Amino acid sequence: MILIFLFMVSSCDTAKDKPEGESPRTVTLNAEYYNVAFLIMDGVYNTELTAPFDIFHHTRFRDNIRAMNVFTVAKTSKPVTTFEGIRLIPDLSYLEDTLPRIDILVVPSAEHHLNSDLEDRQMLNFVRQISTSAEFIISHCDGAFVLAEAGVLEGKESTTFPADIELYKKRYPDLIVHDSVLFVHDGRFITSAGGAKSFEASLYLVEHLYGKKVADEIAEGMVINWDLQEISYVRVDQKQERN
Repeated sequence: MILIFLFMVSSCDTAKDKPEGESPRTVTLNAEYYNVAFLIMDGVYNTELTAPFDIFHHTRFRDNIRAMNVFTVAKTSKPVTTFEGIRLIPDLSYLEDTLPRIDILVVPSAEHHLNSDLEDRQMLNFVRQISTSAEFIISHCDGAFVLAEAGVLEGKESTTFPADIELYKKRYPDLIVHDSVLFVHDGRFITSAGGAKSFEASLYLVEHLYGKKVADEIAEGMVINWDLQEISYVRVDQKQERN
């Protein structure tokens, strides 16, 4: 039996009260699905948000799997503007609202992930807190800098946007960093090179969770050439790099 419920969002103890007369915000969640939160902010890049969002949303149309609820979270409840100029209204604010359980956290890259975003203590604390319980934490492109700055990649292997590999190594010299791969899977963490290849990293998680048949069906429906055997990636528990 499929259970659908509305998660009623209320103010946290530390958050400001909602304006009088404002209705509580809600997100519609299937209680049997994974809850997948996408961290967004001003300057987020369209593709690294929409690619995984599209892939994960399409799990809803496959039978007999634990599909995914997808929603956005941000520091604010006000609209944020992507780097390319699309205005988005976050579903939930991690400062103002009570969040549902987050099983998978996705951190797309954003314009300021190499500078001012890395000084945002509230955002980094949110990432750090969710990483203690989430089943998977995924970054695309320079989203890896956010994970590294939050300290959640210690002892893990990772990658980031190809042009920023050297900066990543210099800023986080204790991390094991892979170059010339599309993504790295180490335990609960998947870090990807980003861009249009965010589709591949997302399809990888689908295949990891649900098997090849489901991943192939979603890829076919989205007109994506998908064959994991042809992808350059690192899966740490397999102790090998696939090229």
